[in-house]
Amino acid sequence: MNQSRCPSLIILALLVSFQGRAEGAEVPYLAGRVNDLAGILSQRTRSEIESTLERHEKRTSNQIVVLTISSLEGDILEEYSYRVASTWKLGTKENDNGVLLLIVKDDRKLRIEVGDGLEGALPDVTCGRIIRNEMVPMFKKGKYDEGVFAGVDAIIQAVAGEYSVNDPPERRATDDTMGIVFASLLFFFVVGLFTVIGVFTPGWQSWFLFLFLIPFWFLFPMAFYGQTTGIVIFGLYILVYLISKKWLKTSPRGKSIMSTWGKKFVSSGRGGGFSSGGSFSGGGGSFSGGGASGSW
Repeated sequence: MNQSRCPSLIILALLVSFQGRAEGAEVPYLAGRVNDLAGILSQRTRSEIESTLERHEKRTSNQIVVLTISSLEGDILEEYSYRVASTWKLGTKENDNGVLLLIVKDDRKLRIEVGDGLEGALPDVTCGRIIRNEMVPMFKKGKYDEGVFAGVDAIIQAVAGEYSVNDPPERRATDDTMGIVFASLLFFFVVGLFTVIGVFTPGWQSWFLFLFLIPFWFLFPMAFYGQTTGIVIFGLYILVYLISKKWLKTSPRGKSIMSTWGKKFVSSGRGGGFSSGGSFSGGGGSFSGGGASGSW
């Protein structure tokens, strides 16, 4: 083989490979409200879910469709789900009230893709809890019929405002802990930053910030950690602020630091230290990527 042709052949092969990867898994034909291409559902379950979704659509115009496939073929779950829902145009054009329930058997992934018009009734947090609480436990046991039926039923309930989004106690405890950690990091970063600015800002602006931050240091720690810990944190704020100001004003080292950093805060903040600044088809609905994903 002519060696001069090798680079061209390699580039051509890479381009063909990249194009195939970019296209991802193919969007299948929309044959009905239940499209079980992975073959995970019994005929009875398919018929029951199809009838349930048909009745729901006639009553509400909400168009909920189930799709199961074997593999994403290297595609990204969220991108593929959005591509399917947008191609099928689930929901009516006037209300954008479509929902796609996608299950990928071999990749052990699933997603609820929600049309723009239903994101208020079916927000991401509700979709996530439907996946975690109703579907994943069944899928882990290999009970696909029960899991898909439970997911569809929960989606219908949520759209009607009848689904309870409460997680099990252990899940709520984890969520509460994560919420406290995130809120604490945010609080100490933002309020702590303004506290440091106040300490290094010369003049009356420093004491304005000191008084301004008192409610934050008093209320938020007690809300996060309880009354006792909150009072301790508030006391530390008062003590550290006053001692730091005294040290920066009287000690030689403090005066040196203040002369350097104080001028920077004045010049950057203008003296204040801070600034503000088939026969079945989709109905033409649109999607913007709302929903939630999960795995089992």
